[in-house]
Parts: sequence; structure tokens; C-alpha cells
Amino acid sequence: MKGVILAAGVASRLRPLTESRPKCLLDVGGKTILALTLENLVAAGIRDIVMVTGYREDQIRKFVATHFPTLDVAFVTNERFATTNNSYSLWLSRPAVGGDGILLLDSDIVFDRRIPGLLLEAREPDCLAMVRGKSLGDEEIKVKLGAGARVLRIGKDVRPAEAAGESIGIEKMSAPFMDRLYSILDRTILDRKTVHLFYEAAFQEAIDAGAVMTAIDVGTLPCIEIDTPDDLESARRTGECAGVHPTP
Repeated sequence: MKGVILAAGVASRLRPLTESRPKCLLDVGGKTILALTLENLVAAGIRDIVMVTGYREDQIRKFVATHFPTLDVAFVTNERFATTNNSYSLWLSRPAVGGDGILLLDSDIVFDRRIPGLLLEAREPDCLAMVRGKSLGDEEIKVKLGAGARVLRIGKDVRPAEAAGESIGIEKMSAPFMDRLYSILDRTILDRKTVHLFYEAAFQEAIDAGAVMTAIDVGTLPCIEIDTPDDLESARRTGECAGVHPTP
């Protein structure tokens, strides 16, 4: 299984912090977001990584080469990073993924290193990490569940009252699921010429066609998506990220 990290975006909501560096190289608790992500993947036994980059990608490549020289990282460039969304970046990853199953991660999440293990150890071949018990609004990627924690709907358009929780941006997907997903992305991007969607729209299309994706509740394990300066300061100030490397 390969880890796929999507790190192409401009992160305009974090300006001016991202004027001179990509979001994943911002510091949280003495380490960059990307360092924490890669350390957590290695702790979960994943050393084969695909990174889709775009904005200031030279900095990301240099950082990985300097701080993680023994990792097998394949870089894929999204040259249209300024005008596309993460579904386009995921679509670009197909040649580098090469028919394997993947653990997909957004590059702006600070999370407890035990979370990947919850997904990798789950008997369900296709699942996503979800957090319950927080107030949900329009911006969160919300998840509506059916029996057995099966995902019925996923996206920002799910009504908060119907949502079981928020998808945190970490998913385990098998090779057959990825084949289906890449085919959907082919139709979306090549046939419909649509490049601005979140990848959850492709998840939804696969689910509507009969694919099974299950939500794995991460409980109280810490995780936070860094979208705004307030998110970043909240993570630093409250120590929400302090538990990302718990003592075994």
C-alpha cells in the first residue's frame, strides 16, 4: 500500500503565511505539518509515498530530500494547481500509484499517529477516518451514515442535522476501489472538463453506483485541519497537536 499526499494548493486563506512557503511547510509545535505527516506514515509502516505538488513545489522536494532522504517518494506535478481542486491532483497520481491500494491524505492535517493504524487494521477494504461530537457547519466535509457505519453521503452539502460526523481527510482505499475512482475521475476531467471538484464528489459517485465505503470513528484522538490562521494558532495555543506522538 502506498501513501498519497495531496499538496498542490495555494492555501490562499492562510496568506500572508503562505506567500513564501506551501501550507504543509508551516510550523506546528516545532515541526512542519509535512514532517508530522511523513513521520506518522512511517510509524504506520508506509514508506512508499506519492506526493502531488504544485505551489512552491521546489521547497517541498528540498525539504523531503533533506529531512527524509531514505523514504521512497515519487513526486507528481500539478501544473494547473492555481485553477484546479484536489480531485484533479488525485487523478494525476494514477501512474505513480500503479494499481496499488492507497492511504490518501490531505497535506494540511495534523493528526495522532494512531489514526492511520485504525484504518489499516480495519477489516473493511475501503474506509475513511471520521470524527464525531463537534459542531458542524457549511465548510466541513460531512458524512451521513447507514447501517454498519456505511457511508451514504459525503460532502459539504450534507445537512449538519443528518451528519454523523466530519471526514478528516484520511482514507484507505483498495486497488479495486481506486480503479473505479480513477475511471470516475477520467469521465469527470476528460469528458466533462470539470477540474474544480473536491475528490469527495468522486467518492459519492462511486457510492451511488454501489461501492461500499465505511466510516471509522477516531474517537478522541487529536486531529485538526489547518485552513486558516485561526486554525494554526488554535493548534499551537491549545496544545491540540501535543498528542500526535503519544508514548507507546
